[in-house]
Amino acid sequence: MAHPTVAVLERHLTLYKRLWRASLFSSFVLPVLFLASIGLGLGGYVGTVQGVPYVAWIVPGVLAATAFQMAVGECTYSVLGEFKWTRGAHAMYATRVSVRDMIGGWLLYIVFRIEVAVLVFLAIVAAFGVLGSPWALVTPLVAGLLALSVAAPVTAFSATIDHDSYFALLFRFVMIPSTLFAGVFFPVEQLPALVRPLAYASPLWHGVALCRAATMGAAPPWPWWAHVGYLVVFALAGMWWAGWAFRRRLQD
Repeated sequence: MAHPTVAVLERHLTLYKRLWRASLFSSFVLPVLFLASIGLGLGGYVGTVQGVPYVAWIVPGVLAATAFQMAVGECTYSVLGEFKWTRGAHAMYATRVSVRDMIGGWLLYIVFRIEVAVLVFLAIVAAFGVLGSPWALVTPLVAGLLALSVAAPVTAFSATIDHDSYFALLFRFVMIPSTLFAGVFFPVEQLPALVRPLAYASPLWHGVALCRAATMGAAPPWPWWAHVGYLVVFALAGMWWAGWAFRRRLQD
């Protein structure tokens, strides 16, 4: 018999096999269209940023933003539904599946989803010759760590609420501002000095910084271990919060 964590992962993959067509556009087509319109279209007017063509500069940002947005989106309604609508979490908890297994299997599923999308995206942009360094092969690892640092706390948040209207606040005041102001489309240094710490606080900025350093073969703004450490701390704190939230919710 499979380990309970693996069994949870298999459950989510089985469900995804029935629903994967619905995610094709948002996971694979939309990032490429976004890159073509902003990177190639707008890039013709922008020219270069930090000494490189805008399309090459924005590729790692779009890659990291794709992982970030997928992690947020996948961990909202799906997690709340397991407690509120389908009661799937309660059904699993009635077996020998523990809270740790549920969270571990779910986060492994999220990382798998994001890694597939990132690898497809990398293969497409590599065909256009906009990856300037072999270190670009590291970006899937960065995307996976970024996904964990985002998915864990969002999973915990989704397990603590009882109405999906809170997700509108999450999207409007967390996901969208992070995507716009975390260095995806323009250097954070162009922001007012008082606002920059908010950008640095976002896990997305650290993911963008690491991905951009890898694709360009340059040093990141902070030491690489500081960026990685920040994301690891976010992931571990989110997992602890998720464990607390799941145990509390499963008492219903």
